[in-house]
Amino acid sequence: MSPERRSEPRWGRRVLLALGAVLVALVFGVTTASVESSLGPHEARYDVTTDDTVTIDLGPLGTLLINSPLPLTLGVRVTVQEIPASVTQLSQAKTLEALSGDLQSYLAFFSGPRATVQDVARALVVDALVRTGGAFVVLVGAWWLLRMLVGSARWEELRARAEEHRRAAVAAGLVVLVGATVLTSSVGADEQPVASRPTSAVFDGTPLQGAEVTGRLGGVIDTYGGQVVAELRKNDEFYAKANASLKVAWDTRQALIDEQDARAERAEAAASASPSTSASSEPLASSEPLASSEPLESSEAPTPSGTAGPSGPSETPSEEPVPSDDHLLTIVVISDLHCNVGMAPLITTLVKRSGAQLVLDAGDDTLNGTTVEQYCVTTFARAIPNGVELVTSPGNHDSSDTSKRYARAGAKVLDGSVVTVDGMRILGDKDPNETRVGAGGTAQATKETAAQEAARLAKTACAAKDGVDLLLIHTPFVGENTLDRGCSPAQISGHLHKRYGPEQIGDGIRYISSSTAGATLGKPTIGPLNGVAEMTVLRWNPSTRLFVDYQIVQVRPDTTASVFPRLRWPLAAPVPSVPAVPHP
Repeated sequence: MSPERRSEPRWGRRVLLALGAVLVALVFGVTTASVESSLGPHEARYDVTTDDTVTIDLGPLGTLLINSPLPLTLGVRVTVQEIPASVTQLSQAKTLEALSGDLQSYLAFFSGPRATVQDVARALVVDALVRTGGAFVVLVGAWWLLRMLVGSARWEELRARAEEHRRAAVAAGLVVLVGATVLTSSVGADEQPVASRPTSAVFDGTPLQGAEVTGRLGGVIDTYGGQVVAELRKNDEFYAKANASLKVAWDTRQALIDEQDARAERAEAAASASPSTSASSEPLASSEPLASSEPLESSEAPTPSGTAGPSGPSETPSEEPVPSDDHLLTIVVISDLHCNVGMAPLITTLVKRSGAQLVLDAGDDTLNGTTVEQYCVTTFARAIPNGVELVTSPGNHDSSDTSKRYARAGAKVLDGSVVTVDGMRILGDKDPNETRVGAGGTAQATKETAAQEAARLAKTACAAKDGVDLLLIHTPFVGENTLDRGCSPAQISGHLHKRYGPEQIGDGIRYISSSTAGATLGKPTIGPLNGVAEMTVLRWNPSTRLFVDYQIVQVRPDTTASVFPRLRWPLAAPVPSVPAVPHP
């Protein structure tokens, strides 16, 4: 037999052995994957199991057992790491009281659980791949080490003896290894779920329907869980109604705009066909408002405009012609969401309905910037449709950790340099201060003061080779230096939970967005709205590199929504220079 023919079976065996090693390593990697993440307001550890059950272990409180949605009998064990052992000494009422401070966080988590699930799933996949790679390297290393220890002559002898039993041996070896891996990664028999355990009726009609509860947790959930589930349902119903209201309000306003555009086209066509009679034809778009000056509500009952504050903008509708929509960049502005993930579907609706290509987030997406609030920023990032850019300037309630997670979820987090997004040159940075509720209030985040950050941003804007189109910064006064020096024509901020402007500051125009969570002093931002939530739709002209108009969108605590007419974005008037006074 030729050497070529002898080498073919050898390479075939090597390929089979490599595939077997990959299979064993993959099973080991998947079934032993583990990550540290959050569960609602708690830090938790997630471990993959093979018992086809999602087990949420709350330590002395007990466990919550749910059928696993994972394939191949895979499950997950979630170990909550912040339940103290001393809680076993408390009564059910005291236990609930001890946990009641986390109610809003639980509500936010269950309002947007997909973000946490996706984050954990991604982290588990990465960990499984790392473990698989490590196991494969160990197997290959062990293989070659064994060959070296045995020696080539003895190895060939053993291989020749095992040749006739090769297939059976390989199959048996794989079965043993896979079985051992599965058994060692599963929970013990005493921890396996028992089919006869009663399920909690509290979860009927929720994603946790059919869940089994053990230990003290069962009594707490049966006694008080109905209140939490009721709040969850109330929250879901509120935002479902608000979202439906927003859709109706936007579509009604857009119908008016489309009607006006059609009337303008007919007027232009009539003027072109008969120039001598153009004076008596229908009025052109430039001679009439864009739409009614009244905001359109989902109930079709207009609310008076012309007043400041929550009732709507006081400016008159734009009467100047603007370029066609195809040549404008449409932008949605959100701000100060403070973990109100209930607003996420409404943000999605507005972005889709308006056809926005860019979303500007003026910061304060979380409450305290903690790692367990990752589901907030992840939910907001995934509320933005595919293909739409998201740019954010972190606020004083955010942190470097939540900003990193926001960036990981797809947001472009400003860091003090100029970035170009959809043709717009944007400058911004994180807030110079940090606010931690219950931990001393507001303090300086770094060695750089607010005044120093303002001066640095102004220097960067003025030195930008191609200029800056927009300064996006959370706290308004941090941008005043840049506007005073005329180094940015526009600034967008948040922080104050109330809308101001657009108004001229220095040589630029500043717009302060109100809270998209309806933030109200002394009221929680999680759950149904306690104040008027606002978003803004802007249109920007790439040719002039200036904003054209803006449009206020409001959602109120009674679930009604208003879409105001487009209003002209003001042009900055020249600021007269003060002549120097000569010395006598």
